[in-house]
Amino acid sequence: MRWPEYDRDGFELLSAGERHTANPGTFWIPTLQVRSSLRRGQAAKLLFDIQFQEDGRPMLGTERMWVIVSRRDGDVYVGVLDSTPRTTAPGDYLQTGVEVPFLPEHVCDTGNPPEEYSNWRLEQPAVQRWT
Repeated sequence: MRWPEYDRDGFELLSAGERHTANPGTFWIPTLQVRSSLRRGQAAKLLFDIQFQEDGRPMLGTERMWVIVSRRDGDVYVGVLDSTPRTTAPGDYLQTGVEVPFLPEHVCDTGNPPEEYSNWRLEQPAVQRWT
C-alpha cells in the first residue's frame, strides 16, 4: 500500500508516536495496545500535515482530524475522513468522506462514536477510495 505524499496527495501523516517520544509530558497518546487494536466503526484522530496556498505562497499546516476505521489489512488501517479540513481547497483529495490509510503510530487519540453514526458514515460511498 502506498502512503500519502505531499506531491501526489497534498498531505502526509505525522507520527504521533514520534511526537509523544519527543514531548512525553505534553503530548499524550493512547497506549500502543489501544492504537493497535482498533476495530471497524471506532474513531482515530490523526495528524495531517497539509500543503496549501496562502496569498499564492505554498504553506504547510497541521490539522488533527478524525477518521472512522473501515477496515484493516495487516498492520494498516483504512479509515474514512470524518472531519472537514480547514486548509484544503475544492478539488483537493483531502475532504470529508475520503479514504485514508494509517498505522498505529499515526494515532494521537481514539474514540467510540455511536454505532448508528459509524454505520451510517461507513455505508456512504467513499468520496474517493485510496489506491
